[in-house]
Amino acid sequence: MGISHSGPNSLAQHASERVFHYYTPSAWIDGRAEAQLNEVLHLQGVSAVAGYPDLHPGRFGPVGAAMLADRIYPHLVGSDVGCGMSLFSLDLPLRKFSAEKAGQRMRVLETAWEGAESALAAAGIDPAMGFGLGSIGGGNHFCEVLAVDSIVQPIEGLSRNSLCLLVHSGSRSWGDAFFQSLQGHWTDGLLAEGEAGRHYLQRHDVLVAWAKANRLAIATRAAEALRADLHLISDAPHNLVQGLAGNWLHRKGAAVATGGLVPLAGSRDSLSYVVAVTGAAETPFQSLAHGAGRKHDRASMHGRIRKHRSELERLRRNSFGGHILCEDADLLIEEAGSAYKSAANVLADLQALGLAEPVAALRPLLTYKKTRVEEFL
Repeated sequence: MGISHSGPNSLAQHASERVFHYYTPSAWIDGRAEAQLNEVLHLQGVSAVAGYPDLHPGRFGPVGAAMLADRIYPHLVGSDVGCGMSLFSLDLPLRKFSAEKAGQRMRVLETAWEGAESALAAAGIDPAMGFGLGSIGGGNHFCEVLAVDSIVQPIEGLSRNSLCLLVHSGSRSWGDAFFQSLQGHWTDGLLAEGEAGRHYLQRHDVLVAWAKANRLAIATRAAEALRADLHLISDAPHNLVQGLAGNWLHRKGAAVATGGLVPLAGSRDSLSYVVAVTGAAETPFQSLAHGAGRKHDRASMHGRIRKHRSELERLRRNSFGGHILCEDADLLIEEAGSAYKSAANVLADLQALGLAEPVAALRPLLTYKKTRVEEFL
């Protein structure tokens, strides 16, 4: 494990090195992730990179990172273009919420959605892309019902013990298919003014919009299943590329920090948070950590947790008494709370560096991931 030597007063030093470590010496950072940051820095046209307290190694590059370049590198965004988190308040009282009943009703999320075409038309997206809209997907994606555990700053629609909905999903099979078509064509990056660069940006923007519409569709379907109305509090994508001051800002697991409020997801066994952006929007990367970040990779979790019935049943409840609805045993193990870092420690680092302040803490009541081993997509 590599530990950053950066602190609140050392960012100027790293500016000259073109590597920004937005985490304190106490952060749990895998040395492989820091090595990946340095590898990105050596790509042609890359001017600076930043790692956040949720930094961890990824397949094609660091996750929990933002990277500036004069060209576009699709692998620095990854296959799930537009992935992000949306937080909604619910008008359902906590006393009327039953995790068991809610879990049964929310199984509708595993079926195709009849409202997909009209929702896409309303979002200005080709209705022919309706396949898969309103579905969560696998991996670390989820739809979660949470109760407000504490409030630091008032938010309209949220009060202590009120309910909210947190959705984490992206562009699903559409983004993956696009990414697969690009592999092997980004060695030196894509110039935005070139044909390949224009094609990437055009499709990228459609996928970012699709992913946002997907999160809204998931929330709408879940709220209908819960017989509740919802109100959007924050939508923060964290896998995308954006033009910025003559450069291209790549985010991979780094939340856009220009919207005021950002969800900071914990594991399924810890508190999540809503944070207010304080200094992050003024940094060169305009980004924040998007969650706790992985501590252990998926493969190693199978060596840490045995696939025994008793263990799997234990993983279906969290330390707050909440329920995890996931009938894929491998995914249940790979997404166990112990696979993730402490979201509270991530938040503490953001506060220490003056990047964000806590607004509310949220405790998970029902984490809905996957009720079929085989998805309909």
